[in-house]
This record gives sequence, structure tokens and C-alpha cells, in this order.
Amino acid sequence: MCPPLPPLRLVGAEILRDGQMQRRSLALAEGRVTKGPLPAVDLSGYYLMPGVIDLHGDAFERHIAPRPSAPFPLIDGIASADREAAANGVTTAWFAQGWSWEGGHRGPDHAEAVLQAVSDYRPRALTDIRVQLRAETHLVDHGRRLIAAVQRYDVDYVVFNNHLDEALEIARRSPEDFALWARKLGRSTEAHHAAIRYASERKREVPRHLCTLAEAFDALGVAYGSHDDMDGETRERFSMIGARISEFPTAHEAAAAARAMGDPVLMGAPNVVRGGSQSGNIAATDLIAAGLCDALVSDYYYPALVQAAFRLVDLRLKTLAEAWAMISTRPAEILRLADRGHLGYGMRADVTVVNAETRSVEATISGGRLTYLAGEAGRRFLGADAGLQLAAE
Repeated sequence: MCPPLPPLRLVGAEILRDGQMQRRSLALAEGRVTKGPLPAVDLSGYYLMPGVIDLHGDAFERHIAPRPSAPFPLIDGIASADREAAANGVTTAWFAQGWSWEGGHRGPDHAEAVLQAVSDYRPRALTDIRVQLRAETHLVDHGRRLIAAVQRYDVDYVVFNNHLDEALEIARRSPEDFALWARKLGRSTEAHHAAIRYASERKREVPRHLCTLAEAFDALGVAYGSHDDMDGETRERFSMIGARISEFPTAHEAAAAARAMGDPVLMGAPNVVRGGSQSGNIAATDLIAAGLCDALVSDYYYPALVQAAFRLVDLRLKTLAEAWAMISTRPAEILRLADRGHLGYGMRADVTVVNAETRSVEATISGGRLTYLAGEAGRRFLGADAGLQLAAE
């Protein structure tokens, strides 16, 4: 892991601090936000924002296997996804990895391989990379294995999925799509049908299975929630066992139930940028306008995080400070990260540098280390390099 930047002060920019945009300097030293006169880098014309915190992203899958039949080594794919995250201002990221009866790249074997690869790669990572496990509710046989993996790899975030009904509907409505899905998972159509039948037969065991997992996660200090809540009753059932985070509710009623119970709601930033859900579910902007969405995540596209923040400003749904909080401050609060999410004194030096005119990320500082640099910001950092080196000496 490369050392942090030498002590420096970023001057001339607008900074998101104490919940509002301010014209002031930002001092960094030894990986933390600090105080005092230090060698300066002029960033007039830029926004200095708390580093983006992404609670759910599966774009890493395409870095590992750009095509289903053309996988690359896990470490190489993770490194590539890490660089993409950094280039989009992300300083902390959860890679959303399936733990499913589907098998293939979503099965437990692959999940454990990804966990090991992330663990091996972490010492040289640019971004603080973690893994979120998306546990299918009907994979009852692997409960103990899931708990062991969470403990072994220090997994701190799990969400429960139930895509079984969706799978049955695809099998009934579109045999061609079902066959394609099976091929992507490396299965025959018959084997995929058999996996779905087996999972369906475990339905009566699911409630006890989930309670066992919830009890273990509580003991381990793991945050957990559910994915694609369809209605208020579904959200209530998950909330009652401690799965308090509602990720991508598919209907207004589910999000409203989460709000009533004090459960945070996460939606996809691509949904905001594109003006709606790619799968036909509720538009994230509708929930945001109703006060029913707490945070945005990259889902499948890292650039959407920063784009969504500015989209909310353009739609007059949020101020820039409020919109950015949805991709930094609130995610930090939801996952109990007390050392990041805002740029106060003593906090981890996670900074996203945004060109105020183009709204492009031109520099990312993660834990005080420069993880991405481009454009005019690059010229200014490099132009100040001699003075910074002298100060470091």
C-alpha cells in the first residue's frame, strides 16, 4: 500500500463541510483531516466533497468476466474494478456478491473465492473494498457455511434475497430467457430447473433459517437487510428479525413501511440518472421526492453515483449538500462508519475532487492516498509537487 500524501492544504475550492457548501481550505496530513498552515494546492473552480461511499455495487462482475464465457483471474478483475471506483470518486465500496442456489458466479463456491481474492488484494487496494453478501433465502443447506464465511472474512454487510418466484415466472413465461440464464451460470436447462425445484421444496425451513442467520449476524456485529422488498408486509417481516436495511424496494408501499419503522432505504443511482428503473420498478426520484429514500448506491454503474447527485440538484429535489449526503454521509451512518462521510477535523482523509464546471471527478483521495488524478486538477497537483516534496523533507 502506498503511503499517504505529504501534509498539504487544498485552497480556493468550495467544500462540503458541516452540511453546507463553504469557501474554505482543507488540510490533510497522515491520512486524516487536520489543521494548520501547510503547503497549498490551489483548487479554485472545484468542489471538495466527502469521499463517495458505495454500499452496493456489482459492476465488479463485468471486470472479472467481461463476457460470460471469457472470465479473467479474480485478482485482476478486482483490481480493475478498484481503479474504476477510484476514478468515479469512490473511497469505500462494497462489492455485492451473490450467495445463491443459482450456482455459477452467484454460488457459495464462487462467493468464497471472491472473498479470498478481495482479502488477498486488499493490502494494495486504492479503495477501501469490502464485500456485501446477497444471501438467497431458500439456500437453507448452506446456513452454517455462510456464517463461517462471514466470520472468516470479516464480512460486515449481508442482505437477504428471494428471487425464487421471479425464477419460476421466467421458466413459465420465457423458456428461451430461462435457457440463456442457465447457460450464463454454466448449467444445463434441466440442472437449473432442478435447482429451482430443490430450493422451492425448502420453503417451510426458510423462517427458522433466517432467524438463525440473524442471531449469528447480531452476535458478529454484522449489518443486514433485504433486497427488492415487494410490499409493506415483506419489509415488516424482515425488519422484525433485525434485517433493518431496505435495499431497492420495488414499490412505494415497501419504502413507506421502511420509513414508518425507521429502516433506511437504499436505491440505485442509475435509476435516478436514467429517469426510472431498468426493470420496471418504482422510480427512485419518486421515492426521493416523497422523502422515502436515504441513500443511493452504484448498483451496476459507478459513474451514476456522482451523476445522480447533480441530477437531483437539477431536478430541484435536493441541494448539492443534501444530494451528496445520499452518497457519502448517510451511507457512512447506515453502515456505522464513524470515521468518514464528512470532512471534519480528525476524520479519515477521504475526498472527492469535482470540477465545478464539468461536474467530472478529477481527483480522489482515499485514506490520505491519491488514488485518482486527471485533467486540470492533475496539472495543479503536479505543479505543486515540488513544494510538497520540499515540505515533506
